[in-house]
Amino acid sequence: MFFFPIGCLIFILFILFLPILFLLVFFRIVTLGFEKLGLSPEATILILLLMLVCSSINIPLTKRKLVYVSKPSFFGLFKTPKLITSGIAINLGGAIIPIILCFYFLNKVPLEPVLIATLLMVLISKLLSRPVPGRGIAISAFIPPLFAVLFAWILAPEFMASCAFISGVLGTLIGADILNLHKARKLGPGLFSIGGAGVFDGIFLVGIISALLT
Repeated sequence: MFFFPIGCLIFILFILFLPILFLLVFFRIVTLGFEKLGLSPEATILILLLMLVCSSINIPLTKRKLVYVSKPSFFGLFKTPKLITSGIAINLGGAIIPIILCFYFLNKVPLEPVLIATLLMVLISKLLSRPVPGRGIAISAFIPPLFAVLFAWILAPEFMASCAFISGVLGTLIGADILNLHKARKLGPGLFSIGGAGVFDGIFLVGIISALLT
């Protein structure tokens, strides 16, 4: 009769549950970080989940227009009309919720270094973002947190986490999205969302890394 060693079974179970354990530890660190910024662990989890869930919700800022566009099909031999929505919107998870958090953290940091860091982030985001057909304005997900942390470390080391979050969120939204509205319109018909698909990853990472900084 063959007996499976109990040690091997425990090892296999450990390997299977390792990703879950990593996620639990990671979220524990993040919640502790935001707790030091004035948010409870429950509020932190709720905010992160809301950002993810609400990233698909776009609130229109201009009147939406329905536009017919021709989409090639069957190896480009035929063109079929497709009805799409065109206009400007603001993303609930990638813009509105982070902006509300920025105003909350503004009461906890000196204004001058945060303002300078935000202006620098606006410049960086403007220079490194680019228009992408089908997505709008896009920027690498690692650029906002990387530069936000750098500027916060130089300008406000005592308030590094809060400064990184505020400058990273506001600087990215203003520099990458708002200042590039004219480029987005040249991409053709479609819904352009401030804080949407092109920049949401960077905004979300800013929140995670800002918590880890504490």
